[in-house]
Amino acid sequence: MAHTQASTETAKRRGKARLEPNDKHPITVEEFPGRVRVAFNGHLVANTANAVRLQEADYPPVYYIPRHDCDWRLFTPSDHISHCPYKGEASYFHLDVDGQRARDAVWSYEEPHPAVSRIGGFVAFYPDRVERIEAD
Repeated sequence: MAHTQASTETAKRRGKARLEPNDKHPITVEEFPGRVRVAFNGHLVANTANAVRLQEADYPPVYYIPRHDCDWRLFTPSDHISHCPYKGEASYFHLDVDGQRARDAVWSYEEPHPAVSRIGGFVAFYPDRVERIEAD
């Protein structure tokens, strides 16, 4: 409990609120039983049978993929970061495939808040910045 309070206080001092999932804003993270594939510019950039599915409030589900199931030759770190009060700070990556770039198409929470710790070190993709995300 003290660690959570200390982390919350640190976030507040930085001007970044930290919120816990609740009945009005539920978040669930579950293992996805199928396979998830992500393609960009004709190349498979991620392919896994080990994804987790995050469902947050009324938003569409997001599939988080283990890093080891991604083709890291195609990822370039971005300077962009964002903060979600429910999940934490996200870092971003561009996808670079055969001269085409999808800017900030991928994000990852390296140290997510405890309620969503399962997504730590996994990556997710913006559906409108990649060719397709297949989950079956």
